Amino acid sequence: MEIKIQSIHFDTTEKLETFINKKVEKLEKSYEDIQKVEVQLKVEKPATALNKTTSLTVTAPGNTFFVEKTCDTFEEGVDLCLDAMKVQLTKFKEKQRKH
Repeated sequence: MEIKIQSIHFDTTEKLETFINKKVEKLEKSYEDIQKVEVQLKVEKPATALNKTTSLTVTAPGNTFFVEKTCDTFEEGVDLCLDAMKVQLTKFKEKQRKH
């Protein structure tokens, strides 16, 4: 699984990248066939609350899943995105089993 982290309008810290990598790797428990995960971190209008947008794009064979959340911190955004992504991947997996 390839993990790509993009930061727009700022530079990520090593601590944040390590946090994201560790969290994203757990997605493989929900769905084994993940090929690529793209995490996009973007700072909207600095100096306002809820100005950090985190989006997560997961590429699996024949499918792409997308989640986007806006929060006060990137860590919170990553957690919320991953929770929503796990739900999407679990639903997709269930559908595959039924066919």
